[in-house]
Amino acid sequence: MPDFSSSRRAVVGAGVATAAAWVAGCAVSPKAARPRVVVVGGGWGGLGAARTLATSGQVAVTMIEPNDRFMSCPLSAHYVAGFGREADYQRSYANIDRQGIQRVRERVTEIDRSAAVVVAGGQRIGYDFLVLSPGIDYMEEAVQGYAAAREQLPVGFRAFEQAAVRRQVDAFLERGGEFVITVPKPPLRCPPAPYERAFLIAAQMKRRGTKGKIIIVDASPNPMPMPIAAPIVGAMKSLYAAQIEYVTNTEVSAVDIGRRLLVTPTGDIGFTAANMVLPMRAPALIRSARLGERWAAVKLPSFLSQADDKIYVVGDAQGTPLPKSGHLAFGCGKQVAADIVRRIAGQPAPVASGPVTLPGAICWAAVTHDEAIMINVTPSVEAGQPPKLAFQVDPRHNKASGQGSLQWGDSMWNQMLG
Repeated sequence: MPDFSSSRRAVVGAGVATAAAWVAGCAVSPKAARPRVVVVGGGWGGLGAARTLATSGQVAVTMIEPNDRFMSCPLSAHYVAGFGREADYQRSYANIDRQGIQRVRERVTEIDRSAAVVVAGGQRIGYDFLVLSPGIDYMEEAVQGYAAAREQLPVGFRAFEQAAVRRQVDAFLERGGEFVITVPKPPLRCPPAPYERAFLIAAQMKRRGTKGKIIIVDASPNPMPMPIAAPIVGAMKSLYAAQIEYVTNTEVSAVDIGRRLLVTPTGDIGFTAANMVLPMRAPALIRSARLGERWAAVKLPSFLSQADDKIYVVGDAQGTPLPKSGHLAFGCGKQVAADIVRRIAGQPAPVASGPVTLPGAICWAAVTHDEAIMINVTPSVEAGQPPKLAFQVDPRHNKASGQGSLQWGDSMWNQMLG
């Protein structure tokens, strides 16, 4: 059996060491007439790119992000379920400003591929290279009636949306009933997250004596991807058999908010409250710029757009089979930043003689407030072949991974914003 405890220590230790390197390399001397790189998105992927670019001292970096603070989706399930404060998962962009990155607090409305982005209000911001890390959008049209019910059925898979789900959870824990969580077919942002929310809400039910149950309505036959299925289902059965009902192979086609019903091919499901996790896609910005359909089409291992060699797409908007995780997005942001610096210097692209290891995807599925399942994915790609994903997953939830997830979070937030 693999030594999960030693690999967990290596993951957390590597994050802490990298964080120290970031702090040591933050000073950047201003230079005139440097190439312009625009980074769209101030989340995990965008911050990985922006900070690496700024540290190089070779480019002028503009980061466009409408929010004035960073909110972490990873680990925020603890807040959603009532185990922490929203502020625990937020950080200031002050160090981004100190690093000389120009931060534009606007929303990008258009990409003019002649070399400019357009923000709300019409301002055009020119670029020599563009890094897109815009996150995800929800496919509301996939569930009939959802648009009319949006305010009552928040998804909460984007930054700062978690508070609306927290209000639903608080009300449910107070009065009880049926709390339904839907899980769409992959791909989706952070595949373990719907189950993690269910686990932590169920833990609060046990603590508070809430009467009722959580119903997970999963469009797939089991938690996906397959390597996480056994420990996730094992936690349901061993810890929350009385609190969680797991319904598989059931896709929600419509919602009747007036009657509090979800419509499925096998029958209607009533709910007191619901957290509908909708099917996902890249934001409309990607499609309107002809960079892809549901997801951005990119080349591996570079993450260059297939349509434009001045545009990179990282994070959850890119359309490869790689996991949609914050950790991987951050690593990809750093990688494309290094590639941009290489190109500016006129250096040739490295030639691979075999498989190329891509940035890793670490995540942690909380099962209780103190215990978690570590999920470590190592992707690689070889010319002409689809990516390969090597999984290392805890066979069972444990306290070491629960503690490791918190250390990992602190390390990653420090790398991005410390």
